[in-house]
Amino acid sequence: MVGLTSASGVVGFLYEPDHELQVFALRKLNEEIDSLWTEVVDSIGQIEALYEDTSFPERQLAALVAAKVYYNLQEYNESMVFALGAGKLFDLDNNGEFEDTIISKCVDTYIALSDTGAAAITAQPPSKLTTAFPSTANGASSTSASLTSPTTPFSQSTLPSRSLLSRQDSTNTFDPSMQGGEGNAPGSLPPSIAALTGMQKQLQEIIDQLFERCFREGRYRQVVGIAVEARKLDVLRRSIQRASEDEKHEKRFSESKSAQGEDLLEYLLEICMNVVQERSLRNELLRLILDLLHDIPSPDCFSIAKCIVYLNEHKMASDMLAQLVKKGDPKSLAIAYQIAFDLYDNSTQGFLKKVKEELPQPPAPAENGEKTEDDQGEPSKETDQLLPDATNGEAPLSSINETPEKSEPMSEEAQKAFESIGTILQGTKSIELDLEFLYRNNHTDMAILNKIKDSLEARNSIFHTAVTLANAFMHAGTTNDKFFRDNLEWLGKAVNWSKFTATAALGVIHRGNLGQGQKLLDPYLPKDQVAGTNTGSAYSQGGSLYALGLIYANHETFALDLIRNHFRRATEEVVQHGGALGLGVAGMATGDEGIYEDLKNVLYTDSALNGEAVGIAMGLIMLGTGNIRALEDMIQYAHDTQHEKIVRGLALGMALIMYSRQEAADELVNGLLEDPDPILRYGGIQTLALAYCGTGSNKAVRKLLHVAVSDVSDDVRRMAVMSLGFILFRKPSSVPRMVELLSESYNPHVRYGAAMALGISCAGTGLDEAIDLLEPMIKDPTDFVRQGALIALSMIMVQQNEAMNPKVGTIRKTLQKAISDRHEDAMTKFGSAISLGIIDAGGRNCTISLQTQTGNLNMAAIVGMAVFTQYWYWFPLTHFLSLSFTPTSIIGVDQDLEVPSFKFYSATRPSLFDYPPEQETKTEDAPEKVKTAVLSTTAQAKRRAQKKEKQQRRESMDIDQTPTTPKTSGLGDKMDTDESATKTEEEKDDGAEKKEGEDAKDGGLKKRMEKEKVGYDLENMSRVLPAQRKFISFPKGRYEPIKKPTGGVIVLTDTTPSEEKSLLELKARKVVKPAAAPETLQDRVNAAFNPPQTPAATRGEAGGAAEAAGVLNAVDEDVEGGEEAEVPRPFDYYEDESENQGGEGEQ
Repeated sequence: MVGLTSASGVVGFLYEPDHELQVFALRKLNEEIDSLWTEVVDSIGQIEALYEDTSFPERQLAALVAAKVYYNLQEYNESMVFALGAGKLFDLDNNGEFEDTIISKCVDTYIALSDTGAAAITAQPPSKLTTAFPSTANGASSTSASLTSPTTPFSQSTLPSRSLLSRQDSTNTFDPSMQGGEGNAPGSLPPSIAALTGMQKQLQEIIDQLFERCFREGRYRQVVGIAVEARKLDVLRRSIQRASEDEKHEKRFSESKSAQGEDLLEYLLEICMNVVQERSLRNELLRLILDLLHDIPSPDCFSIAKCIVYLNEHKMASDMLAQLVKKGDPKSLAIAYQIAFDLYDNSTQGFLKKVKEELPQPPAPAENGEKTEDDQGEPSKETDQLLPDATNGEAPLSSINETPEKSEPMSEEAQKAFESIGTILQGTKSIELDLEFLYRNNHTDMAILNKIKDSLEARNSIFHTAVTLANAFMHAGTTNDKFFRDNLEWLGKAVNWSKFTATAALGVIHRGNLGQGQKLLDPYLPKDQVAGTNTGSAYSQGGSLYALGLIYANHETFALDLIRNHFRRATEEVVQHGGALGLGVAGMATGDEGIYEDLKNVLYTDSALNGEAVGIAMGLIMLGTGNIRALEDMIQYAHDTQHEKIVRGLALGMALIMYSRQEAADELVNGLLEDPDPILRYGGIQTLALAYCGTGSNKAVRKLLHVAVSDVSDDVRRMAVMSLGFILFRKPSSVPRMVELLSESYNPHVRYGAAMALGISCAGTGLDEAIDLLEPMIKDPTDFVRQGALIALSMIMVQQNEAMNPKVGTIRKTLQKAISDRHEDAMTKFGSAISLGIIDAGGRNCTISLQTQTGNLNMAAIVGMAVFTQYWYWFPLTHFLSLSFTPTSIIGVDQDLEVPSFKFYSATRPSLFDYPPEQETKTEDAPEKVKTAVLSTTAQAKRRAQKKEKQQRRESMDIDQTPTTPKTSGLGDKMDTDESATKTEEEKDDGAEKKEGEDAKDGGLKKRMEKEKVGYDLENMSRVLPAQRKFISFPKGRYEPIKKPTGGVIVLTDTTPSEEKSLLELKARKVVKPAAAPETLQDRVNAAFNPPQTPAATRGEAGGAAEAAGVLNAVDEDVEGGEEAEVPRPFDYYEDESENQGGEGEQ
């Protein structure tokens, strides 16, 4: 039957008084509405009147026709309203464009209405942070600040609409996209939807039908996504329980299919950690996940541990470990050990300390070596309630598990297990295994390091520091300090702060060497003043305290007390400077009030030299605690002091205190950004970056971009662009597109910030888009932009080889060329030297990763990267980058925490993830001899003499000889050289062969890879790159991993424990014999340049640290013709001059 070609006749029936004619017209129009809707538009009022007429028998049909007309008019809100009125006539199962659009609109409206209701119920006025920023009507910190602040006061009215997953609290903000007659309340809806109070029942019915259809089709993830957006925890619980029930009914698939409920929980956990940006909602979801996990018969303990860490539920962690140990079976014990390793990787020192204390303790008395806290003070507690938490006041979740009574008798096996767990939680085992891995697999190319040293003049302090840093990064964690031992004369040229940096480099090289760290640095540590003796250089003493902190970084042991005692007794500002940095690194996130007070007392001496380090250390001690009292002290002193270096240190310290606090940091950020002092605005940007690090928060990104183009201070703009890397490092592919235009800015500081943002966010990824943006910046006309581009490239290319990224070879050559180029600027050479150290970090066994193997934030790495960016002002802070170095390994340990010898399988070609080849060293490094010009007459005389001599030989010996020189006809009057043409031809041939070899290199690599067999075995404790993990498998054998390998330490279960096992020898456990500290200056000089002769077998045991002690401890004296570093001076702020970086770095 042919359809209608015109609706004019049918539309006329709508105006007839007979209901049957009207129903007939509506049915005809409903069938052909997509082609006839243009003729029906004028009669939409009549159709609406029929729908509103209670006596009309087909009101739902009229609503459906009206919905389709409005749909074609693209008035989707009105279309949805009438579709809801259509009731059962609106069929969700009909897969049409109209139905899909209305369903999507219904879901959006359901989410918006649900969120508005939740915000109205849970909205609470946040507590106020008592700061030095008195609030005014316009939100500025003070009247003077509101008048003189060079920034445009940040207003959200200029920003685009926010994502539903990044909505703010309704008490502080509003959504400008909803203005203009559409309501100005947060999340307010258009009037047509806001008036749907009578339609909410129909809307709920549509959503329920949609959910039921998803359940029938097994699309549980769609329901979970909608429920998370709408904050419907009851729907979440119902969907996961429904998935588990449906799985039980399908018993025939139970053996072949994975657990649907557990998969759904993993998906929800992934959404919670990577998508949800609002902290309060994330906490609610995590608590729900914990409840559901405990309802599962065999819950995933590793997912539970991940939730526990984020929620800071230390009591639950200790209870779970205790229950696993109490079970006593080998698998439960292995799970407990693996959870302990994961807790150490993802938690703070304060959290781990509480978990360890709450574990069941044996009845035996405490060990003598246990740390006392008589003068430590109580650890700082989180005092801020700036973030409203809907869960406040609820009973702690630890009530889910019952704590075993500590008085209960404990078996020897359980006691041993708890001791092992305590060792793991303290970090000793993980650090020892990482140290062993880096020591065994050290592939540092010494030829590169030696070339850096030979290319840079050691008497220039910036170049000496650059070589020191390159050596430290290349050998980070490997304990290989041979470079210092082999270059004592070069090391002796270090003066003042170069000596400080060189001594601190030992801490980077020996990081994690817990057994010998104190012995190594003993010759350098400050000594008590004795009459008639010289205690050595204050710079090496300060550097040694800094190094001691780096060795025991984020590991609270006796070293923290040792550094603290030296810091208290120190009178030299340089020693206090190094001691403060050491305290901060070693006591990171401990929240120790006693150490904080010691630092604050030194801060109040108002010394610019040590004030900057003290400010940073205060933030490191209180890292992430959000301590209000500390913030108020630091804000007040930042306004009182006149020293810009102190203000800069305090600004960074405040940012560290608000680490990962998200919305709780908003008040502090807003106050700092409105301050007239550019250094405090700079600190506000740092606070924003660290508070929202890794969240991908749209709100934070918008604010950073706003400041990047509006602030008048180059430093603030540079930091704003750079901070994008901290916010978005979990989405590295989005950063190149975001900073593409910024990388071409007229302002060199903005270009530098764009380069560093790419380096921070894309570190270790080898992302092609980032490299394409950075390559043109290598030739930037501004020296510090070239420096930033080189450093960023090295971060991105770390652990990349030619097979993974063909550009890595070109980039390595670019870095080496920049160092050897005599016309290159000093800052660019400095950046090149550091870059060569970064790209080969940790003996080519470390990558830069700001998140842990399990996907959580890597606190130490993020903090290290944040402080490293301050090398712009102070070169010694560059050492903090070593905290971001993460060993890329798989280390299997058995249930005795020993390292067995076994192999696992990598389903790739060996060369794909192999180490880069070492640099080929040239046999002749001496400069070429200049060719001597010879006059043509002399050449002619030589040729005549050779011809005569040759003729004589032929007459005496009837043998034809090949001429040694070619014919030279036609060149009689030209000036020749004294080199033979034969040699010239050979050189040409060699050059052609070399060029052909370079051209064929890529093709040869591909051919070699094609010939290789796919798949090979790897020994335990081998390097496994992050991109390689998905190809790793453990074949069935004696040892099986307790969980899917994610890198790092993996606990193995022994299937045949009765058999004798083969263990790997831990080679890093060797005795270090430090050299005795020389007493007089002459003794020091003699020790430096006449080292004692030691047998070759024992020379390695003493190490470079001991042999370098004499050089670095020597007091700097005026040497004729020598250069002496300047006395540190107060920091001078420059607006546009690039000397700001280099000048301050040399202080």
